Amino acid sequence: MSFISTSSYIVADDLSLAVNAAVTLEKPLLLKGEPGTGKTRLAEELAASLGVPLLRWQIKSTTKAQQGLYEYDAVSRLRDSQLGSDKVHDIANYIKPGKLWQAFTAPERPVLLIDEIDKADIEFPNDLLHELDQMEFHVYETGEQVRAEHRPIVIITSNNEKELPDAFLRRCFFHYIKFPDADTLAEIVKVHYPAIQQRLLSTALEVFFDLRAVPNLKKKPSTSELIDWLKLLLAEQIRPEDLQQKGQLLPMFGALLKNEQDVQLVEKLAFMARRQS
Repeated sequence: MSFISTSSYIVADDLSLAVNAAVTLEKPLLLKGEPGTGKTRLAEELAASLGVPLLRWQIKSTTKAQQGLYEYDAVSRLRDSQLGSDKVHDIANYIKPGKLWQAFTAPERPVLLIDEIDKADIEFPNDLLHELDQMEFHVYETGEQVRAEHRPIVIITSNNEKELPDAFLRRCFFHYIKFPDADTLAEIVKVHYPAIQQRLLSTALEVFFDLRAVPNLKKKPSTSELIDWLKLLLAEQIRPEDLQQKGQLLPMFGALLKNEQDVQLVEKLAFMARRQS
């Protein structure tokens, strides 16, 4: 297997090597990086390039590891027993397979995305150590042992909100997605807007990187926010020279700046630039 850039998705060489290495080693690929750098999109594109199913497990602060294996609905079984249903005689009727179970029993090798694992409780990764390492687990209610028929390709994403346990990290192949440079970002933009004028693209990228370089910015704009901003610039027919006016806020800046502190900071810098001019 060789995962490379396509006409609809640009992947850096080091990221391509990381994906291929994780698949070769049969280890989960742990991706870290700024929000908006394409961690989730990578799993989607990998599944599409291989022509296999994508199973996405979106992690929340309340998510428990057990939910990825299966859930036992004891309440429904109690209700059915009170109603005299024949279903109660087979406890398997009340076992709901989770995403890991679905991945283990898929008819072909799937891509399993465990998205934003750092949102969960600190013990969450440790609770999945055995299942991700041995690719099997036990169903206590039925006595069944679920084993992976085809070892899934596991992609795990993290936004670095919490440190992950060392024991978990040892079982993963790690890659940090660096923010794209200007040339790579230009390629990504052209995938979305192939007809964009080169002068507008060059000016927008220059302004975008200047904004990311502003000291004390709470949230730097990401790739996805750049794509949204350019869409607005094209829709409103903004000219390149409109982006270069010193001391003025950027057109459609709400696509790039996501909190009031950053807006106030940029407004202050624009005011200071007007004073100096």
